[in-house]
Amino acid sequence: MKKLFPYMLAVSLCCFLSACDKGFEEMNVNPNASTTVVPEYMFTKALLDGVSFNYVGAAYLTIGGSMQQTATYKEVPAAGDKYFNETYSYNSWEAYSTAVIEIKKVIDAVSANPEDVNKLSIARIWKVLIFHRLTDLYGDIPYTEAGFGASDQNYTPKYDTQSSIYSDLLNELEESANALDPDLPTFGNGDLIYGGNTTKWKQFAYSLMLRLGMRLTKVDVALAETWVKKAIAGGVIVNDNDLARIQYVDGSQIAQRNFIATGLLNTDYLNPQAVDNIEGGKLAKTFIDHLKNTEDPRLNAIAVVWVRNATGTYVADTSSAIQKGMPNAAFNSFPADFATYSEPNPNTILRFDAPHIVMTNAEINLLLTEAALRGWYDANPAQTYEAAVRAAMHQWSLFGQSGEISEARINFYLSRHPFNSQGAFEEQLAQIYTQLWVSLFLQDEYEIFANWRRTGYPSLTPTNYPGNLTGGTIPRRFVVPLSEESYNRDNFNEAKQRQGGTNALTSRVWWDPAN
Repeated sequence: MKKLFPYMLAVSLCCFLSACDKGFEEMNVNPNASTTVVPEYMFTKALLDGVSFNYVGAAYLTIGGSMQQTATYKEVPAAGDKYFNETYSYNSWEAYSTAVIEIKKVIDAVSANPEDVNKLSIARIWKVLIFHRLTDLYGDIPYTEAGFGASDQNYTPKYDTQSSIYSDLLNELEESANALDPDLPTFGNGDLIYGGNTTKWKQFAYSLMLRLGMRLTKVDVALAETWVKKAIAGGVIVNDNDLARIQYVDGSQIAQRNFIATGLLNTDYLNPQAVDNIEGGKLAKTFIDHLKNTEDPRLNAIAVVWVRNATGTYVADTSSAIQKGMPNAAFNSFPADFATYSEPNPNTILRFDAPHIVMTNAEINLLLTEAALRGWYDANPAQTYEAAVRAAMHQWSLFGQSGEISEARINFYLSRHPFNSQGAFEEQLAQIYTQLWVSLFLQDEYEIFANWRRTGYPSLTPTNYPGNLTGGTIPRRFVVPLSEESYNRDNFNEAKQRQGGTNALTSRVWWDPAN
């Protein structure tokens, strides 16, 4: 990683090409900035921005609260906890546009050179991750005309339908995976995930294809089956050493530090714990109760309660017995027992040098378990489920010694919670996606949210806080910023009408129909 992070620091030297006209050329030129895109540096920036956009507002406060993994007593940050605030939705739209522009710059810079086919293919694969997250949150979005503001002065892009976006994203993955050539150059150290390894990027592409193919089960089962089978045949991430991650370091530059740890330490989770938290947050009762009731060994890697020791010093206690989650939407003022609720473990989650897992074999093995149940994959679902659980436990060792879970504890957990091979399909689906809910905690809330909308699992009881914006139902999408209604009115309104005539937390994306 010491070789990779100079690329992160050099990213600040990159600039976007500015449009100049009518005698203002000289005024618009920065003599200290590069006038061309360096693909390796820009790709590094696109990787970092693609995973970290608006993390606190979107993933932690909004999705974490609505999926009942985090809770807050305060009203302003309660976008997910109390279904109260749409601002974080707006911020995600604006923040993600940065990654969209960056990956377009990379693709434009490498498209003309046949020797750069790997750079182009890897950039296209990353483009899929960026856009699938964006469309999964908002539904219809600008896609074919996205990112053309700087180059073509197109500031009113049309909104593509989500069905057409998905079709193109899946084709992008197939074409890019097929084009990868191990004998040609890659981004090398500019690639913070795989260091330019084309074999692993091919697995990543097919794993994304599996994820997106399975997303279609509520709207087009036949099409879902087609893409899931293609993905499995291509080869997906099933082993621990193939998972996709960005390894951060505890460096002096913000870009070097894990963005989750940085974001949470800057908002709620001071170390040692203060009397109050900025956003009023703790880990949620639903989540902590599940981990305790199932005797899940991940509880000790995930959660702590700050207690005073014999010398009066606060220490982070990981003992299972004292872990306690804060109920969602239960308070509107500081609770007297606030200090007794569980927080993220500072020795794992809140480490600046913690990795960020972009895609894990735990998720892929859970998707393969569903594929096996549907008859789309010739495998024993009990075995793929067990492989998923083991992978999800093993990945905590990447967070340091405090995250290590012994094989004995993993075996005990599996002996108490084996796959329900004799259950009905819905019971099995509930087990799979409740496991995913735990496995992707604080690593990919977007996938937790997407799979909850697609499957209904884990089963969550909505809150109904006074004045909430959803009528007491869990939000199902993010809200497009009101600025779009002002500056891109016609395209925005056309998309809104296609999606039920509303731009609200309760409206649904294409692959999540009401019936």
